[in-house]
Amino acid sequence: ALNAVVLAGLASAPAPPRNVQIEGAVAPSTTLSWDRLRAPAEHLHSLLVGYRVWWRLTTAPQWTWSVYVPDSGQGERMAYTLENVVIDNFLFGVASVAADGSESLVVFPGPAGAFE
Repeated sequence: ALNAVVLAGLASAPAPPRNVQIEGAVAPSTTLSWDRLRAPAEHLHSLLVGYRVWWRLTTAPQWTWSVYVPDSGQGERMAYTLENVVIDNFLFGVASVAADGSESLVVFPGPAGAFE
């Protein structure tokens, strides 16, 4: 039953972000950027309203912290900087968020984390 609930949630969620990248080596903060989902075909069943940036310690099994980033409605890319969050100590990801609160799967930065 739990698997059916999870699958139903994912079916109504927006598409995951694309081309997630990370910057912050040798810096006190970390910046994540990704391609905006714009066309209705990219988030078929739900109204995309923003994104959630997730991070956790490298030793943590689940996402610990997150921040909601509203969709800017402008440009091809979105970006968010986590101030005083050092890239070496954490794992990072980005999820798309729909108006009903449903979220896509979390995408890790780089090609290995993409759902394409």
